[in-house]
Amino acid sequence: MTLSFIPGKTVEVPEITYQSEATLPAASTAVIVVDMQNDFVKPGGTLTNETADSMVPRLASLLDQARTQNVRITYTQDSHLEGDPEWTIWPEHCRVGTWGWEIISELKPQPDDLICPKNRYDGFYGTWLDHFLTRVWHVQHLVIVGTVANICVLHTAASAGLRWFNIVIPADGVAALTEFDQAMTLRQASWLYRGKVVRSTADIHFAI
Repeated sequence: MTLSFIPGKTVEVPEITYQSEATLPAASTAVIVVDMQNDFVKPGGTLTNETADSMVPRLASLLDQARTQNVRITYTQDSHLEGDPEWTIWPEHCRVGTWGWEIISELKPQPDDLICPKNRYDGFYGTWLDHFLTRVWHVQHLVIVGTVANICVLHTAASAGLRWFNIVIPADGVAALTEFDQAMTLRQASWLYRGKVVRSTADIHFAI
């Protein structure tokens, strides 16, 4: 794959290394569902991404499998109040208490799931995510899914990688705005943070 950034010049996009599958120990694994909220996923949302809506059945199946194996489930929830400077970068979105802020009904958190409100791209920044993953649950492996690939998914994966979590990202489980954004996310996760990238959520398994 080549891309042109300067007129008359192209660059090669490095190959992404895909694993055929990933089998993770259920007791030390958690799934992070990044920002699957109405404003990002559903028609009528402020920053809707069609690819996020199309992957919902796959994520629901992954979460069903995880819950069957007692794998921890966590959600990041983009959360903003009046005057948030992020609204100078993006249109107003995910105002606390609105329909757009809510996690989509198809992936509704269950009582034992962890919800981490956040007001920046990184799911670890200023949240209790690391506390529960590390100190309470003793998690070592993270499956990261959600939207948007090169923004909140990648920033969350970066923070996880810097904390030496073992990361797994399914390519069809993260939504991107462009093919380039998708490729860049998977390349960074697999190369820089030594994460595993698989092609599908169906390639992820949990072992007791």
